[in-house]
Amino acid sequence: MGRFGLSLLCRIYSLPSSFTVPKVTRTCCLHQGVFTGSLPIYQSTNQGHSSQHRRGVNTAIGHHVQDLSGPEQRLLNKLYEGLIGGQRASLAESITLVETQHPRKKELAQVLLQRVLANRREQEGGNGGKPLAFRVGLSGPPGAGKSSFIEVVGKMLTGRGHKVAVLAVDPSSCTTGGSLMGDKTRMTELSRDMNAFIRPSPTSGTLGGVTRTTNEAIVLCEGAGYDIVLVETVGVGQSEFAVADMVDMFVLLIPPAGGDELQGIKRGIIERADLVVVTKSDGDLVVPARRIQAEYTSALKLLRRQSKSWNPKVVRASSHTSDGIPEVWAKMELYRDAMLASSELQRRRMAQQKVWMWSLIQESVLCHFQNHPSVREALPHLEERVTKGVISPGLAADLLLKAFTSSSSSSS
Repeated sequence: MGRFGLSLLCRIYSLPSSFTVPKVTRTCCLHQGVFTGSLPIYQSTNQGHSSQHRRGVNTAIGHHVQDLSGPEQRLLNKLYEGLIGGQRASLAESITLVETQHPRKKELAQVLLQRVLANRREQEGGNGGKPLAFRVGLSGPPGAGKSSFIEVVGKMLTGRGHKVAVLAVDPSSCTTGGSLMGDKTRMTELSRDMNAFIRPSPTSGTLGGVTRTTNEAIVLCEGAGYDIVLVETVGVGQSEFAVADMVDMFVLLIPPAGGDELQGIKRGIIERADLVVVTKSDGDLVVPARRIQAEYTSALKLLRRQSKSWNPKVVRASSHTSDGIPEVWAKMELYRDAMLASSELQRRRMAQQKVWMWSLIQESVLCHFQNHPSVREALPHLEERVTKGVISPGLAADLLLKAFTSSSSSSS
C-alpha cells in the first residue's frame, strides 16, 4: 500500500489513546490451509470514546480527498459525477478502475467507492432504509441457456421501465487474461438497449467464478441508477455459489435434458437456490421439463429452509418462445417483497458485507504470508521435502508459520 493508502487508513482508523489492543486467537480459513494466529481486536476502555471515534471516522472520510493530486481529484470528480448522472461510459471506466491491479489506482478506486456508498446510504435513508436495487445471481451448468435467459428477461424489464445491469463473469484466457466466452456478443439485442448495461468480467483464475471486484462493480452499477443487477457466473461447481454471498436472490438454471440432473448438479448449489428455473421448456422438451420440475420440487422439500419468509420454487420457462418468462419475474418480485417486508433482505446484505470483508482479509493475509522474506527463503526447500515425502504437509506448514511469526515478532 502506497503513501496515500497509508495516510488515508491512518486518519480513518486512528484510535484514541485509551484504546487497548488485547490479543485474541482467531482461525482464518485460507485458500490453501488454515492460519491460526493472534490478531488484534480493538476495544475501547471508555464508552465515550466510541462515539468520538465514529465522528472522527466520518470526518476523516469527508476530508480524505486532500491527499489526492489535482489530476486525481479531477478524474474522481468526473467519474463520480458521470456515474451518479447515469452515464454508461463513466460506469464502465469506474468498473475498470476497481478491477485494476495497479496499487495507486486501487487506492483511488476505494475513494470513489466511499463516495458512491455515501450517496447510496443517503438515497436508502429516504426510502425507509430499504435497498433501491434488486440483485439477482444466476448460475447453472454449461448449456443451460443462461445468456439467452438473461437477454429475454432483460428486454422484458427494460420494456417495463427498469434499468438493468448485467455482470457476466467469464472464464479467463490463460494467455491474455481476458474473457473467453464474450457474453456481451451473445446478448446482441440487450447490449443495444440504452436502459441496459452489460459488463463481461474475466475471472482471472478466481476459484468461485466470481472476482473479488464483482461485489464492488455491483455497488457502482447501483450508484449509476440501475435498479436491477443480474450477476451471471461461469457454471456449476462446488465453489460456484460464492455468488450467493453477494446477491439478494440466487437463481439456478437447469436444462431439461442433461441425464441424471439431481446427481449432476451439486447439492450445495441446490441448497442455496431461492428459485430453480427449468429452461428450454418448449417443443419436444416440454415433457422432460415437466418431469425435471416435479423432481426438483420434491427434492427441495427435503432440504432445510434458508429463509423464514420464502419457500424455494421450481418453474419452467423458454427463452425461445418467452413462455413462462413473465411468471419467472413474478416469482422474483414475490421473493423480493416478502424478504423486504420481513427485513430479511436487509439483514442478508449486512451479513454478506461481513463475509466479503473477511474473504478479502484472507486473500491479503495469504499474499502477505507468501511474500514474506523468511517464508520465501524457506519455501522451496520445504516444498521439495514435501513432494519427496520426507516431511508431511502439516509439518511444513507449521515450520513456515513459525518462520513467519518468529521473524515478524523479532522485527517488531
